[in-house]
Amino acid sequence: MEKDDEATRCNRLNWDERASIHGQDRYYDTAGFLAGGSSLREAELSLVGNVEGRKLLHLQCHTGLDTLSWARRGAEVTGLDFSPVAVRRARELAERAGLDADFVEGDARRLPPELRGRFDVVVATYGVFAWIDDVAAWAGSAAAALRPGGRLVVVDLHPLAQMIDRGDPLVVDASYANTGPQRFRSETSYADPSTPLRHQETVQWSHSLGEIVSAVAGAGLRVEVLDEYLSSDRDDRGSVLRQGQDGRWRLRIWPHDLPVLFGLAAVKPV
Repeated sequence: MEKDDEATRCNRLNWDERASIHGQDRYYDTAGFLAGGSSLREAELSLVGNVEGRKLLHLQCHTGLDTLSWARRGAEVTGLDFSPVAVRRARELAERAGLDADFVEGDARRLPPELRGRFDVVVATYGVFAWIDDVAAWAGSAAAALRPGGRLVVVDLHPLAQMIDRGDPLVVDASYANTGPQRFRSETSYADPSTPLRHQETVQWSHSLGEIVSAVAGAGLRVEVLDEYLSSDRDDRGSVLRQGQDGRWRLRIWPHDLPVLFGLAAVKPV
């Protein structure tokens, strides 16, 4: 395996610590999941469709809630994450839930050889590309994991929404397109603001929608769907989104709603 760079090591320390906390908070409703619930959301459910009897790979799976939710829907699941703590927590959760799943420690930019050409579906959702420096390498891994006819589904925060740190007053703290690594510091995790982090620094990247779609197409996949969502069923950006009377969350700048999420589906040609 290639030697990790400094940014990867920095991010792994941060995500190892987050993984040790997550699942003990209300944000990740582990108790509800163990009682029979699901963490999957409307966007990915619509784009992926029926997974009964299909082999599914979840990239950047974190502690496995979504991965195991796909297992509950009948998929034969594998989760991949670069954090050994997250992988351990995911295996523990699978055992507690009584669900069959395989969790692998590895880098989504460098697909482990044993995962090549095995899957009908590859899924990555919510917090995908901000952690990836090389989107083309990521897309190549996703394509390599798929069987001919297999489907890649991504639902992620929209690049426009990623730019904005605060909505009122408007504060923009990130670029729209890739201008290189950006360093951020956060004293706590988004999932548990009451628990301080020791490893507070992360390295992240901005990627335009055009860069992402071009990388997927460049990996040999045929893009079938590209949706941009002006509202979300969950608050994905803390101080940025506002909840409407319909219960949905929106990014409203002056009188206009900007896209909050995007969804992409692409197929590997037969």
